[in-house]
Amino acid sequence: MPHPVDVHVGKRIRHRRWLVGMTQQQLAESVGIKFQQIQKYETGANRVSASRLWDISASLDVDVSFFFEGLEKEGGQKPAEADAPNDLLGDKEALDLVRSYYAIPENQRRRLFDLARVLSDVA
Repeated sequence: MPHPVDVHVGKRIRHRRWLVGMTQQQLAESVGIKFQQIQKYETGANRVSASRLWDISASLDVDVSFFFEGLEKEGGQKPAEADAPNDLLGDKEALDLVRSYYAIPENQRRRLFDLARVLSDVA
């Protein structure tokens, strides 16, 4: 049975890969492994070594710490989160929405963000 940390790290790899619009094959090629290994990392079936995680973080243009964000803190306390689904990172629709959001020019994106914030305050 996969360790929860391995599953979390794998979900974060998948999340970031989707956000940047990269396929498993492209990520695998950029770090010099087969795409099947990326599949195993993303499901938590295989653990990611520190050096491989370093390579993956460079390929996905993110700090290594990104992959550990959201893990339970010591004592079982989770960081405070809004009323979001439990597995937002595993929700392809949410990730597609985020990818589309970041494809919008920055000035328009800021206005859209402000609108969403107002609408969520009203709801």
